[in-house]
Amino acid sequence: MAEQVTMPPGVELIEDVEFGSGGGRALRMHILRPTDPPRRPMPVIVFVHGGWWRAGDRSSGVPSLVPLAEKGYLCAAVEYRLTGEAQWPAQIEDCKCGVRYLRAHADRWGIDPQRFGAWGRSAGGHLVAMLGSTAAVVELEGIGGWSEQSSAVQAVCDWFGMSDLTLLGHDAPDSPSARLLGGPVKDNLEAANQASPMTYVSDASAPHLIMHGTEDAQVPIGQSELLHAALQKAGVESMLRVYQGLGHEYLGDEAVAEVHAFFDRHLRS
Repeated sequence: MAEQVTMPPGVELIEDVEFGSGGGRALRMHILRPTDPPRRPMPVIVFVHGGWWRAGDRSSGVPSLVPLAEKGYLCAAVEYRLTGEAQWPAQIEDCKCGVRYLRAHADRWGIDPQRFGAWGRSAGGHLVAMLGSTAAVVELEGIGGWSEQSSAVQAVCDWFGMSDLTLLGHDAPDSPSARLLGGPVKDNLEAANQASPMTYVSDASAPHLIMHGTEDAQVPIGQSELLHAALQKAGVESMLRVYQGLGHEYLGDEAVAEVHAFFDRHLRS
């Protein structure tokens, strides 16, 4: 059940759409769309929730997606397996499966398969950054369904996500990264590199809008600075927005307005 949000006139919420499988069970997403869709196929925003890969659910993305659906986007808040159920790379496999499902059903949903954006916060920021640079990485696609489709996205908005897991200092056996990788980072460096967006940045990466608070005690702002610098070095459009005094939290209405403008520029123009 999606988080209790009253849908404004003109927006439809379709809950628990099955989009594939992971670990032998169905995976689901919530879809929001205009009740009177435009004649032109709609651009898509995929939202990925946070929670250190071990908590949270797709419903938390619904409030952030309502205004985008009002503007004419088809929005999807996707489920992914948490670390209590599966270790890496299950999480990115499930996100990629969600993107592929939507492409495979573009006609059904009235969407443009060439105009996909992805937005996530914290662990969701990490996963959308992975989506932005790993479209050609076959070993991360998984077998959840729709293998004939691409998992590429054309624009990424990353709110305080992790970009290099080897630098997070998560060496305790019960740390978030250890739960993700199956053990402390220092003992799983190959997996930590495989799970780091920094590993995959190239000139084929999607444009990024990266946003981070200076007082974030959970994910140091250096994680975003590293990703931003790597994207720029690769010749990819990247904008880093730094929020003085803010921590691992909602970054404000002005930040959201810039997210909308970023997606409009890359997906609607």
